[in-house]
Amino acid sequence: MDPDRVLEGLDPEQTQVARALRGPVCVLAGAGTGKTRAITHRIAHAVASGVVAEQQVLAVTFTNRAAGEMRGRLRSLGAPRVQARTFHAAALRQLSYFWGEAVGGEKPTLIDSKIKAVAQAAHMVGLQPDRTGLRDLASEIEWAKVTQVRATDYEKALAKAGRQSPTSSPQEVARVFEAYEDLCRERNLLDFESMLELTAGMINADPGIAERVRGQYRYFVVDEFQDVNPLQKLLLDAWLGDRDDLCVVGDPSQTIYSFAGATPGYLTGFAAGHPHATVVELVRDYRSTPQVVRVANHVISQARGSAAGSHLTLRAQRPDGPDPLYQEYDDEPAEATGVARKIRVLMESGTPASEIAVLVRTNSQSAAYEQALTDEGVPFTVRGTARFFERPEIREAVHLLRGARHGAADDTGEELVSGVRHLLTQLGLTETAPEGRQARERWESLSALAQLAEDMVATAGGGNRVTMAHFVEELEARMATEHAPGFEGVTIASLHSAKGLEWDAVFLCGLHEGMMPIIYAETDEQVEEERRLFYVGVTRAREHLSMSWSLSRSPGGRRTRKPSRFLDGLRPASPSTSPRRKEHRNRVVRCRVCGLALTDAAERKLGRCGDCPSTYDEALLERMRHWRRLVSKSQAVPAYVVFTDATLQAIAEQEPGSLEQLSTVSGVGARKRDRYGEAVLALVRGADPEELVETQTADMEDTSDD
Repeated sequence: MDPDRVLEGLDPEQTQVARALRGPVCVLAGAGTGKTRAITHRIAHAVASGVVAEQQVLAVTFTNRAAGEMRGRLRSLGAPRVQARTFHAAALRQLSYFWGEAVGGEKPTLIDSKIKAVAQAAHMVGLQPDRTGLRDLASEIEWAKVTQVRATDYEKALAKAGRQSPTSSPQEVARVFEAYEDLCRERNLLDFESMLELTAGMINADPGIAERVRGQYRYFVVDEFQDVNPLQKLLLDAWLGDRDDLCVVGDPSQTIYSFAGATPGYLTGFAAGHPHATVVELVRDYRSTPQVVRVANHVISQARGSAAGSHLTLRAQRPDGPDPLYQEYDDEPAEATGVARKIRVLMESGTPASEIAVLVRTNSQSAAYEQALTDEGVPFTVRGTARFFERPEIREAVHLLRGARHGAADDTGEELVSGVRHLLTQLGLTETAPEGRQARERWESLSALAQLAEDMVATAGGGNRVTMAHFVEELEARMATEHAPGFEGVTIASLHSAKGLEWDAVFLCGLHEGMMPIIYAETDEQVEEERRLFYVGVTRAREHLSMSWSLSRSPGGRRTRKPSRFLDGLRPASPSTSPRRKEHRNRVVRCRVCGLALTDAAERKLGRCGDCPSTYDEALLERMRHWRRLVSKSQAVPAYVVFTDATLQAIAEQEPGSLEQLSTVSGVGARKRDRYGEAVLALVRGADPEELVETQTADMEDTSDD
């Protein structure tokens, strides 16, 4: 390919990236500024110019989807043999190739999830954590390994990093960590972190292997460099050796994985470490309207601490669009229903369901929106399941279609589409989506394949015949590049899993204090990471951006929530938010027994960890529960409407002696204090629940007669 033709269509800054063919290059690329376009054209330009052979290029990114997209673009630019892989895929390929020479013996079993091994390790040291505890232990072990911390040094490293052990004591985590490492050695298991470490160690320790690896790969590009952790940096340095043909690309404002060991320091300090580096800033935003870009720039301009001053100010390149929407709701169900109705209206006005996303802070928020969209008859898919071409139904479908391509050799147009749909009915494709989440996800996968056949026929037009062979060829090419077809449904996703994606319309939901920023973001650094996460969410929107929050969790609950501080200066004033509230800082509630920070809502009500010892009068708690049953029956309301279990237990533990003391118990608001306060105090003093309710009922009847 003509090198100059590769540069066609690039803006001045992208062209500068593509022309910087040698030596260290640092590309600071804001959201929506075409960074993938810039770096793939740079690689293609280097290949076309004879600077490097395409098989000597290693382009590294963080997800299989991003690597697949990069391979697809390079293929269209005439460089199909460039290796675009994740760190883990590249390391596995090299380690497998040199295993016999560098290590010898039976190759280990690679595990993609630590949960089972961590559970066994915990059992070995006498612990029985639940599923959540196991996930926390696995995450903590991963953090330690990517930051190159050994089990014996874990406690010191934890204190140095200012990091809290999430579920167990640091001593228990260290014991489980050590047992986990022993277990992996005994059973010849290899996790992803050890795979990276072994690959780097192999290259650094064996000059012969190092020479061959470095001879194979001479030209490096690393995308999303702000997310590199110390272990990945160790491997990258082993690949490079003493060379500097390295191009790094990233955006410090999109650093959202610090909790997992990632650090933007490698990106922000790149120029200092490479004084002769070419540094290019990409700030022309081609994704979002000026209205969305203004929100993004405002959010990130408020960054504090070490992140202040390192952000890029985006410049919108698209025409004006609609103003962002800010919506306050009374409670979470009302918010989910309101969002679903807005989505239905948006779809009726012409926005495809596949171009709409509902983004939430935690996966647990998803269910309310799934139900609300179902009630509105809006199709949706929940992001975060297995990769498309790894799903069993897709493997079966591709196998079936491969076998049918000879028998349907002459089918084109509508015949092809009908043939594909007919074949897929054997695997469960029906006219309408079935009930049940798993069945619906399978149906959506098959439906996406059928839609791809329709899209190919429509795109080809009447002059080009698309046959079954062409369709299967396209599927195989997509499998090779992991380029999945889009789903015809609204996407529900967490903010973390939405990174790298974009939609015409984005609904950012649950934007209240305690959720955004999340309640366990205690330090300034953690709050700033939450700000960056919100920024990532905002910059996913091309045209429509809606932001919402609710004042209470449940209908009829106390409307005490505050909109996220990240909306300050953006959202219009409303009666519920004026006069301007004081800057809210997450108040850390600590266990009164062990002193650990409490993140679970029920534990925060109790004022202690659920498994910490408690001393309370069991007879008092039983009296209050009995009284609650009687009251709920007489008032024809659910028991939790009177008081929740957590509130009753907190009362039993604190034994308030006055209405003022009762008011300090979490879950006892002014209305409940006025309605039930005297009865609760009487119960604390030993009153009989049935006599108490009878007296209250008689008093109410007397009042009614008057």
